[in-house]
Amino acid sequence: MDVPMELRRLRYFRAVAEEANLTRAAEWLGIRATSLSSQIIALERELGAALFRRTPAGMELTAAGRALLAHATGVLEAAESAERAVRDAADEERALRIGVTPGSPPWAVRALWRGANVEARDLSVARQLTSLRAGELDGGLLVLPADTSGLGSALVSEARLGVLVSRDHPLAARPRASWADLDGQELLWFDRRLAPGYHEAVLSACRQAGWPPVRVREGAARHGLLAAELSHGGALVALRPRWDMREGDGLTWLPLSGGPSVRHALVWDPAREHAGRLRDLAAHLAREAPPHGHEETPRGRG
Repeated sequence: MDVPMELRRLRYFRAVAEEANLTRAAEWLGIRATSLSSQIIALERELGAALFRRTPAGMELTAAGRALLAHATGVLEAAESAERAVRDAADEERALRIGVTPGSPPWAVRALWRGANVEARDLSVARQLTSLRAGELDGGLLVLPADTSGLGSALVSEARLGVLVSRDHPLAARPRASWADLDGQELLWFDRRLAPGYHEAVLSACRQAGWPPVRVREGAARHGLLAAELSHGGALVALRPRWDMREGDGLTWLPLSGGPSVRHALVWDPAREHAGRLRDLAAHLAREAPPHGHEETPRGRG
């Protein structure tokens, strides 16, 4: 006849056998000694045999108790191994919490959804780095340069910046733009707090190329608002990758001779459990990247 022993009672039995003392075993288990005694008695009734001799020195295993302990240890170790396997498998299936910087490559964002179980969060670079180090994020798709010290990272995208203007802008009729063509223009740029390193790097590249914008106008990172400002902003340009020009938005994108690049990386904490999944995800994103040079053709005319 099968004996429906509960794993809980086997754990209680093992604790008493190892401690050889009911009170100490109860303290270790975090239950009352009277409750533990009742569970041991119930197990003995189930099995029809005494498992312990109660002595002044403590709890001494009987021959039946020693026989049960040999088997109980294996059963409990197998159960604990199964529990760990289930937890590990469930953890592997948990959605990766990925921060995404506004303005990230659209193809990379789409690839995130296709390549893994991902919960994307729209966050600035600074918020991503803080959350990664605190364990609140598993990874971050962010724009470089950024302080990634102590973190793992892999470059997943690099694209040349060009000049984005309204279709009615005087520069829109040109096949490409040079830095000299930008003299007298204002620059529509983003809030420095979103990505301080990239913000300063591009402005520095402008100065080094001999183009100090007449004014740096802070604008929204969202494409709809960006397009609206460019369409009504007069002598106003934006420095953007080609993917920020979309069909039907009334804008034209021009290659910029000697223009700087925008680079995006996937970043993660190598000490945390999902580091392997993030490395695999970074490789997937790198494979999905469009070929270099795709940004050299002007778009948006007509």
